[in-house]
Amino acid sequence: MAQTQEKQVMVVGIDDSDYSTYALEWTLDHLVAPIPNPIFKLVLVYAKPSVSASVGFVGPGASEVLPIVDADLKRTAVLVIERAKEICTKRSVKDIVVETVEGDPRNVLCDAVEKHHASTLVVGSHGYGAIKRAVLGSVSDYCAHHAHCTVMIVKKPKHKH
Repeated sequence: MAQTQEKQVMVVGIDDSDYSTYALEWTLDHLVAPIPNPIFKLVLVYAKPSVSASVGFVGPGASEVLPIVDADLKRTAVLVIERAKEICTKRSVKDIVVETVEGDPRNVLCDAVEKHHASTLVVGSHGYGAIKRAVLGSVSDYCAHHAHCTVMIVKKPKHKH
């Protein structure tokens, strides 16, 4: 009787940026889709910002604003997930799990690695300079230092004019 080897898990961070889309497409095109029997099971993870983190204030008028912001964040999450599924479907990649988890992407992705016992984490890179990265905090830098697995940072090539 043939022994079936359990697939390794690859977590891919997705969001509504072109960098994230490029990272997912690159991963599928180079590591998953061209291989007849891929060794990876993909877990696509979207870190949905919390309403409080998105608004940044609580005061007069907050009760009217919060439901609108929440609806917008949910709409964005649905669009991100639908686009990611569509990208996978176009490449005939079916063995995927998609999760939306509320929170900071740094923590959400590192937690997903632990939860799924992932061997690899893929994140896109926005290509920020040192100052912007220091101010905003780079998700890819954080994950490279804190995720307990191999971290692949996929950079979108800069096109020369």
